Amino acid sequence: MSEVTTITEPGAAIDAQGSLERWIQSRAEPELLASRRREGWADWLAEPMPTRRMEEWRYTDISGLDPEAYSPVSTTGDRARSKEDLPGPVREVLDSDRKRSAVFIQHNGTVEHVRVDPDLAERGVVYAPIDEIAGSHPEILERFLFRSDVAQSERKLWALHTAMLSGGYVLYVPKNVALPHPVHALRYVDEAGGLVSSHSLIIAESGAEITCIDEYLSPDLDAESLSLNGVEIFGAENAVVRYLALQHYGRGVKHFSMQHANTGRDSTLNVFNVTLGADLARCDVSAHLLGPGSESEMLALWFGDRDQRFDHHTLQNHAAPHARSDLLFKGALAGQSHSVFRGLIRVAEGAQLTDAYQTNRNLLLSDKAKAVALPNLEIEADDVRCSHGATVGQVDETQLFYLMSRGLSRPEAERLLVLGFFDEVLSRVPLEGTRERIREAIELKIGLSR
Repeated sequence: MSEVTTITEPGAAIDAQGSLERWIQSRAEPELLASRRREGWADWLAEPMPTRRMEEWRYTDISGLDPEAYSPVSTTGDRARSKEDLPGPVREVLDSDRKRSAVFIQHNGTVEHVRVDPDLAERGVVYAPIDEIAGSHPEILERFLFRSDVAQSERKLWALHTAMLSGGYVLYVPKNVALPHPVHALRYVDEAGGLVSSHSLIIAESGAEITCIDEYLSPDLDAESLSLNGVEIFGAENAVVRYLALQHYGRGVKHFSMQHANTGRDSTLNVFNVTLGADLARCDVSAHLLGPGSESEMLALWFGDRDQRFDHHTLQNHAAPHARSDLLFKGALAGQSHSVFRGLIRVAEGAQLTDAYQTNRNLLLSDKAKAVALPNLEIEADDVRCSHGATVGQVDETQLFYLMSRGLSRPEAERLLVLGFFDEVLSRVPLEGTRERIREAIELKIGLSR
């Protein structure tokens, strides 16, 4: 057996002699997690690195990604004793909207705070760090953790995410329990040069109802850092799951998010991604409609500036009949930013009476900004209704002229046009406080992009 080295401090040295493997071997954790971690590392070593020869990676080159160049974030910090002990940006978010059924706060690799309303805990709601669940409810992890169907194009990064898991939570809601307010998880990263890998496992039993928010924050970092994020959602019969991911990392971060949702009979899924931060952000979002009568709504918006690169790949996988899915993704780009959207509606042979839509709209605010839109259909059933469409266009000069003729400056007019462009998506955010925070973050980025 190779030498065991425990890496727990920020900035711990990583060399080319297999330090990550030694870190994996050194982890003191339940065997259930350790075995999954070892399996992930074996898959990482065996799977080929995606190249631009693959259709799914044609516009984003990660062939040079070397995880040994990063230090695993520290996981041995102390729990925060009070809100004042939390990082300032986290406190600001907590103060912005007080109605939450539960809160989870992770600082780098340390879970600093977890709270669940007592009445929900009494009704069987489980919301806790993954490593705690491995000890208290191992049957949940045995049944659901890392059990999603992962596309070939994602397997390399999914394997690394599994192997390097540095935190995350499990949310389990029993049959017919409805959470009155959102569950809010915040991940804050401030270790420059770090590798953080966090997972969200969300399970709604039959008739349950959940609204779940994952938020990712960091300051600007002076050394490149890597963020890996996995999301698994399982909605049983008649369950309702609303999931919102809000990513506004600072500079210096590469962020890869892989989200897999699975719907049961007559269940409803709403997934909303907001991408504002990081230098490079790749988001793979899959909705697997496995039960007849299930519904999926996939929404996203992004605003890029400077030289940011955003890459969104989606799958609406209709495996059952009488299911419906609707996708609306909108992006605005300033500076020299680039975005890619590649979406696929897949309808299996037996998925008759499928109703599926896919729309991507892109607004360019600079001559140097670029957007690529690639909607696709793959249909094997003959009684379906499916459509897709995509547009890429500049700001409408006629609309700008009209607004400026009413006394607005050009920056003010552009701000209104961008907010109006996003309003179709923002209006579908079910939480007013969250909707306003997203709008404020977009307005801030518009101002900074000038």
